[in-house]
Amino acid sequence: MKFLISWISALMLAFPALAEGVTTYPYDGDFDDATFAVESAIIDRGLVIDYVSKVGNMLNRTGADVGSDVKIFDNANVYLFCSAVISRKMMEADPMNIAYCPYGIFVADQGGKVVIGYRDQPEGVMQEVQKLLDEIAREAVEQ
Repeated sequence: MKFLISWISALMLAFPALAEGVTTYPYDGDFDDATFAVESAIIDRGLVIDYVSKVGNMLNRTGADVGSDVKIFDNANVYLFCSAVISRKMMEADPMNIAYCPYGIFVADQGGKVVIGYRDQPEGVMQEVQKLLDEIAREAVEQ
């Protein structure tokens, strides 16, 4: 079972199209440069990063506690932020769109293969969020 989980995880990063509901872009550089690029792309739009979730550190720290010796990521962070303009628009359209806020962009390093990505958003007004996330991710990859 551990082998299967590790294999699926590796496959999803190696072939991003298999990770349904997630858009990823390969980053040609190391994890630290990728995180700087993502932070810059968010901040350059006048947005504030509310929280950085250090998912990779948590998984590495707690693996043994949950009975696993599988190392999923060398490092992985999720950057959480919001846009007052876009959030207002999407929640005026449907207040339950609060479920999609804050927005997140992740940087993941698995064996030296670094990717930048985000969770795909539903159709309709949320496509404006999708566009923002895609712009940020693409800008970070191109830096």
